[in-house]
Amino acid sequence: MHSKVIFLTTDSLGNGERELGTQILETYFTLLKQREQLPAAIFCANRGVLALTEQSLASVLLKELADKNVQVLACATCVDYYGIREQLTVGEISSMGHFMELADKYEVLTLS
Repeated sequence: MHSKVIFLTTDSLGNGERELGTQILETYFTLLKQREQLPAAIFCANRGVLALTEQSLASVLLKELADKNVQVLACATCVDYYGIREQLTVGEISSMGHFMELADKYEVLTLS
C-alpha cells in the first residue's frame, strides 16, 4: 500500500444508497488506518473533498491517517466549487498538477 496514492472522488462509496455508501467509506478508512503499510497520499477531488469536513465522519479517520504521516490533499478547484475552504478539518489544499506528479510516482487506487 505504501507505493499507492488513493484518489478519492466521492464522500460515499458506490452507486447505491448514499447512507450505505457513507458507512462503507468510513469502514474502508477505519480498516486502512489499522494497516501496517499506509498509502503515500490520499488526494480528494470532486465530492471527495466533502469527506474532509466535519459533516463527514470520514474526516476523523482521515485526520488519524494524516497524523500517521499520510499526505491528505484536497483539490483546490473542488474545494472552491463547493465553497468549503473554511470548513476543512483535515487536509492541505493542493492542485491537480500535484496529483499528476504523485500519479507519475505512485500507483493510483481510485475510490468512487
